[in-house]
Amino acid sequence: MLLAVDIGNTRTKVALFENNRIVEIAVLERENFLENFKKILKKSRTAPKIILSSVGKLEKEALSWLQQHTDLLEIDAQTPFPFINDYATPLTLGIDRLVLAAGATLQYPKQNRLIIDAGTCVTYDFISKTDHYLGGAISPGIALRYKSLNDYTDKLPLLQLQEPQDLIGNSTAESIHSGVIHGLRCEIDQLIDSYQSRFQDLTIILTGGDAVFLAKRLKNPIFAHSNFLLESLNSLHQYTIDNDKKNLSRP
Repeated sequence: MLLAVDIGNTRTKVALFENNRIVEIAVLERENFLENFKKILKKSRTAPKIILSSVGKLEKEALSWLQQHTDLLEIDAQTPFPFINDYATPLTLGIDRLVLAAGATLQYPKQNRLIIDAGTCVTYDFISKTDHYLGGAISPGIALRYKSLNDYTDKLPLLQLQEPQDLIGNSTAESIHSGVIHGLRCEIDQLIDSYQSRFQDLTIILTGGDAVFLAKRLKNPIFAHSNFLLESLNSLHQYTIDNDKKNLSRP
């Protein structure tokens, strides 16, 4: 049994794995993370191992408690990964992007892979079929696009995600919805086209909080996995165990 913990910019997701399958997912508020996490632990029939990745802030008290009371594997830049990192500034690369790259490498071997994570930001990460991580791109996610239009103008309202009624917005609200949704859709489709023109046999994985919404609106064939980061943590945990066994067996 394994608990995979994904601490993101806006929320924390916890998945319980049994036999490499998700059996339960919980979304926790950051303010009461430790209290709610202890409740999850009480539900487990046996003491689970825990793998954690964080791009958000986790209180020192919570991290210290996990380190003292659980079998915790916290992913950081020094964790062994199943790919060669060719990023020019590897220490600045987000842990979430590293975990996603690891998951894609392990679950889709010997092929070119592009992971698109549509969350607070939209990140693009490319791993070659020879398992070299080359980098990608970062752009604002849907919520950030809506928020920036309100933050940096005097009169544009702050709107929530909504399907545009038409390509041509006939009101200020509809114009914003069209610009945000169609703009991001066109961005993703065009970037996929650019990658496909450069790399053959490209596997495209779409994940993140807005993955389901966007998947239905993209022209390119993709694998939509809204919980791919959690699944990647599970795969990385097994990889780490196997890697440790190999190191112990060496003379």
